[in-house]
Amino acid sequence: MRWPVFGSEKEKEGGTRQARQPAGRPGGASGTDRSRPPLPPPHVWWVFLLVLLANFLLVRTLAPPEDEPLTIPYTVFREQVTRGNVAEIYSQGENIEGRFREAITYPPADAESGRAEGVRVPAPRGARPAEPRTSETFRTTVPVFVDPGLEALLIANGVEISAEPIRTGTSPWATLLYGFGPALLIILFYVWLFRRASRQGGLLGGGLMGLGKSRARRYDQEQEKRVTFDDVAGIDEAENELVEIVDFLKDPAKYTRLGGTAPKGVLLIGAPGTGKTLLARAVAGEAGVPFFSMSASEFVEMIVGVGAARVRDLFRQAREHAPAIIFIDEIDSIGRARGQVAIGGTSEQEQTLNQILTEMDGFSSREGVIVLAATNQPDVLDRALLRPGRFDRRIVINLPDKNGREAILKVHTRKVPLAKDVDLAEIAGSTPGFSGADIRNLVNEAALLAARRNQDEVRRRDFYDALEKIVLGPERPLLLSQEDRERIAYHEGGHAILGLVVPGADPVHRVSIVPRGQALGVTYQRPDSDRYNYPEGYLRARIIGMLGGRAAEEIVYGTRTTGAENDIRQATELARNMVTRWGMSERLGLVELAPPENPYLRGPSVFPGAKPFSEETARLIDDEVRRIIDECYTEAKRLLTVHRRELDALVKALLERETLDEQEILEVTGLPPAPALESARVAEAESESRRAASRSDAPAQAGSV
Repeated sequence: MRWPVFGSEKEKEGGTRQARQPAGRPGGASGTDRSRPPLPPPHVWWVFLLVLLANFLLVRTLAPPEDEPLTIPYTVFREQVTRGNVAEIYSQGENIEGRFREAITYPPADAESGRAEGVRVPAPRGARPAEPRTSETFRTTVPVFVDPGLEALLIANGVEISAEPIRTGTSPWATLLYGFGPALLIILFYVWLFRRASRQGGLLGGGLMGLGKSRARRYDQEQEKRVTFDDVAGIDEAENELVEIVDFLKDPAKYTRLGGTAPKGVLLIGAPGTGKTLLARAVAGEAGVPFFSMSASEFVEMIVGVGAARVRDLFRQAREHAPAIIFIDEIDSIGRARGQVAIGGTSEQEQTLNQILTEMDGFSSREGVIVLAATNQPDVLDRALLRPGRFDRRIVINLPDKNGREAILKVHTRKVPLAKDVDLAEIAGSTPGFSGADIRNLVNEAALLAARRNQDEVRRRDFYDALEKIVLGPERPLLLSQEDRERIAYHEGGHAILGLVVPGADPVHRVSIVPRGQALGVTYQRPDSDRYNYPEGYLRARIIGMLGGRAAEEIVYGTRTTGAENDIRQATELARNMVTRWGMSERLGLVELAPPENPYLRGPSVFPGAKPFSEETARLIDDEVRRIIDECYTEAKRLLTVHRRELDALVKALLERETLDEQEILEVTGLPPAPALESARVAEAESESRRAASRSDAPAQAGSV
């Protein structure tokens, strides 16, 4: 559980202020690369274009020059026939192609005379004459009104009338090469790509266009940075569970000589960012074996059966490189219990799951292939997947404690120059509930912030400013009136004073009226140590602290604002959990009245259906929640009234400095630290109890108890 963060007034839009939850994967391990098979390098495309260009130039150079027929008017054609200069013709409909006995030039070179080689040709009207060209072949069109005496004229002048087209001297092979050469080259190029992708297991090769190929990335421990247990910190208990796996991969004979077998599968269970993927890579790095990593969602495609084919291919590759490790991330996406959703027995998800079950049954642990899988929803997995013989072991990776967070900080600050005022143990104590990924993000933000400030080292102030930025967002330069700043100061001061005077409350670490994100102010409280069991007194102290902002506003101004919206929501949620989950209501007793929550994710582990209680019980739950909140709010107002002088002093200091740390808060208010105050109150209560006991006799004491 993270330490509480109380805010002040909200913006007038009334948006809910929430602490941003940092997310990410652990310690710098990036999981897997989901990239598609690589495209050909750029030089391949340049070679392809050069081949096309060479084909074009080769055809142009080697092919015989084509004698393009000369287009002439019909009058010129008839004149050439009359002169006896036409050797042969080929006619198809109204179009005539033929060959001259002697080449002519058309249009005429002399535009004024219209003569070309003794041929008189009328100059065209209204159009720019074309460039003169000389040719032995020609084409023309016979007008429809011409008399049928053309045939007699041709025969009389010795013109050969042919039924076959007149050849122009172009090689048919050159024509074929010129017309189909580029297309053939393109086809050959794509065939080469197909074969290349098929060898590499890409999208174009194997099965139906390579859809059945596994997309798992293989991490080569020699070529890439090797991850070992030295890069993993804060989860020592999980590391100890995996030492046997590493020993088996290094020396299988040590365990098989007595008939034992290593577990086939290990299921890593933990919240996001706790280091599941990093731990799996560390196992492979320690053992020095290939590591195949793939997300479970990458098995599933639109085509039914593709996921099963990819599962078969993945296990085949692992067997070929055995000993090896297969890591399947987020296995719950395909390992959900079958039969919960009516989507048919041939669904892709079920077929993929069935193939995984078959493969894990099919191979022997003596082959040296071990399957590691990660999930944060173990309650939704199919029972057949979790039975012994498939996933034999389940390793729970919890959020690191204070010592674990300090060790993670040491790992991530190896290459970060730290100033002398940086105390990693103090920073670890200020980040309860942070995962390894959260801590890595904190170190990175602090380093970026120090670089932005032109510093040579990362200082303590950089870490805490980065912490505020991660939880609440960056600072906002809002122009607030003096009245609004004072109201915000009283709101945050109410949280801070109650954090100091309520017995059992977490110590106040920092209070600020600088707007961040949606919050106009914030009060930080952090526990002295990690808590795993929460007594009722501590929970009530938290609710009292949450309601301190609204209580201070009512005491000072007698009015209410929207600034307590997030405080009210958190207090109501905590009070409802006390009643429905933890049995802290005398009227309802020890009865669970809420669906169980996923310990690794927020929200219920299953979709809640109908209420598991009657309407009368629902009204009783509402009454008990309201009673707890009313009692805590009354106590908050009473304590702030008693300590009004300390509240005013704190508000005055906040208006001057805007941000106060723990020591400054104690100096301004004059209050002792929370543990000392609690000890003093306990001693005073014990003294008062002894004085009361001395004034009464034994029967009266027993009756009072």
